[in-house]
Amino acid sequence: MTELVYLKNDEAVCDSLQVAEKFGKRHDNVMRAISNLLKNEEIENRKIFRISHHKDAKGRTYEKYIMNRKGFTILVMGFNGKDAVHWKLMYSDAFDQMEALIKEKATQTWVETRKAGKLTRRAETDTIQKLVEYAKGQGSTHAEMLYMTYSKLANKMAGIGKRDEATVMQLNNLSLMENIILHVIDTGILTGKHYKEIYQDCKKRLETVKDLAYLESVA
Repeated sequence: MTELVYLKNDEAVCDSLQVAEKFGKRHDNVMRAISNLLKNEEIENRKIFRISHHKDAKGRTYEKYIMNRKGFTILVMGFNGKDAVHWKLMYSDAFDQMEALIKEKATQTWVETRKAGKLTRRAETDTIQKLVEYAKGQGSTHAEMLYMTYSKLANKMAGIGKRDEATVMQLNNLSLMENIILHVIDTGILTGKHYKEIYQDCKKRLETVKDLAYLESVA
């Protein structure tokens, strides 16, 4: 859900491009609606809409608006349609989650957990470096991609998109996943397994841990 809302300069925001997509509207019409709102001096002074840019599939640059909760609320107030209420509620929940995360990031617990996670990540990276050389020795021509492959795997299993937008619980789960990864890799190298088999072993172990963590969370 939080993919609807993201952090920008430590503020929870969404953008006109995705709002247009979710509410089934043309982006140029949404941009025009925001431009009309900005003709109101009070709205303009509050800085709840900020111009930004995005690139399309062909690499062409276009404008879009970034907006905070107030901006979003004012923009979609008059939006109607089959799924309008659904998306208004989904965005409201997403803003709630992101704003709760902003408060959590200000705590010492989050700061210390993130710091500890970086140390675990460093150890995992050192282990993956050994795997890269090991995979090259087994004939891999794309071994350098293993850093990204294992990073995506750990993030996915911990339910994380961006590490700086993760909760303390997610960061702890991520550290657990990364510790498992480095252990499985070390063991795989020592026993002479193929580097692709090592990845499958990691995936199976992480899926098991993920399932157990879920069961404990709902128990």
